[in-house]
Amino acid sequence: MSEILFALLPMAILVISMGICKWPGDKSSLFTLIITILLAIFIFKAPVQEIGTTLLNSSYRACVTILSVIWIAVFSYNLLLHSGKIEILKGQLAAISTDKSVQVLLITWGFGGLLEGMAGYGTSVAIPAAILVTLGFRPLFAVLVSLIANSEPTTFGAVGIAETVLAEETGCPLPELCKATIQQLFPFIFLIPITLTILADRRRQALPKNLLLGTLVGGVSYLAQYLTANYLGPETPAIIGSICSIIAIIIWSHFHPSGQKSSFTNGYTARQIYQAWSIYGFIILFILLAIPFHFKGTALLLLGGAFIGGQIQGVKTKKQLVLLGKTLVQIRTTIIMVIALVGISALMEISGMIRLMADTLTTLAGNGYAFWSPLVGEAGTFLTGSGTSANILFGKLQVGIAENINVEPSWLTAANTTGTTAGKIISPQSIAIATSACQLQGKEGEILKQAFPYALVYGILLGIIVALGS
Repeated sequence: MSEILFALLPMAILVISMGICKWPGDKSSLFTLIITILLAIFIFKAPVQEIGTTLLNSSYRACVTILSVIWIAVFSYNLLLHSGKIEILKGQLAAISTDKSVQVLLITWGFGGLLEGMAGYGTSVAIPAAILVTLGFRPLFAVLVSLIANSEPTTFGAVGIAETVLAEETGCPLPELCKATIQQLFPFIFLIPITLTILADRRRQALPKNLLLGTLVGGVSYLAQYLTANYLGPETPAIIGSICSIIAIIIWSHFHPSGQKSSFTNGYTARQIYQAWSIYGFIILFILLAIPFHFKGTALLLLGGAFIGGQIQGVKTKKQLVLLGKTLVQIRTTIIMVIALVGISALMEISGMIRLMADTLTTLAGNGYAFWSPLVGEAGTFLTGSGTSANILFGKLQVGIAENINVEPSWLTAANTTGTTAGKIISPQSIAIATSACQLQGKEGEILKQAFPYALVYGILLGIIVALGS
């Protein structure tokens, strides 16, 4: 009995330090790592040399596999900010229609999903919310719909890093994980766009239009995500799905001229539009070109696309190097947090803590655990603010339980990453970023209260889907 309490201690400390004491993620994860090292040595009797080797290997893996992608993804977005071309993207999106449902869907689900697929880590909530405010939407509403829209795309966000990390941490085949993930998320790819359109225009007479628009966009997005997830891998579903959604919404607006404001070009020249989209365009191109060769250097592909796109936007090489360094400083707390979390996960595995937790949860929940499995991922994202971090923390636990209850490991492991999409809606980190972008500091509690019912229903529906499929 005492051993299971010690095995649960690292997770309990992380919950208390971040959730109750409100410590920042880097401080909480470092403190938890120290406690985990002490537990591994003195309680679970892991050899000190093995602990040292494990920490070195996990730190190396964190830097090469995860942090390099995060660094360059955020750098690509910073290039857009520095060149000022982000304003062209905003202007184009805002010009398409005056229909509120179209505007909300286009900016949060379409453009927000594209930002999530390319960069993630807060940009996909902050920028759409800020654009909506400039269009006249209430700030609280803008934040709420941006949080809801930022749910489903996160599992394939930031060039699929969360899914890739989950496969590496658990040993589950990546194609199997992608297939299971897209199957579990199927209803939500429709439900979220429909919900966004209804929230944007609550008039009863607008309901048929909203249902049709949401279903159309959801269907296009699902088809794109299904094909790319199954045949190309986790790097592009969020990107391609969002681009297809944007195209579908533009076509919809063309055939509904009563809500149309102006053309997609919005007075910009072809050269200006090419420059504005060049960074993301080259990143997509390089990723697609690399897939047939099974090239896994995602960070290099991102860097190549960002560098060429930055040059086209007029950002000289010297300035790009300066921005690259500033971005590294900008994500310093993320670096500490990810290295610490990967270390915690690795130490809990080699010391037997994860195995012990899996056996205990199996005994308590039995075959009914499948329903609760997404809630584990949801809780992990609520705590850490990152689906990637939640997969690092709980991916191995899900595999252990799957083996105990004779469920396909890839199915239950995928439930962890699909659960993180629900947790994103109420992630304090995402809420804090959104409130900063919309000048709503101090309203975090009110936003959480409004967003919680959506996350709760999302998690329950997802649990039912996972249970039925297990």
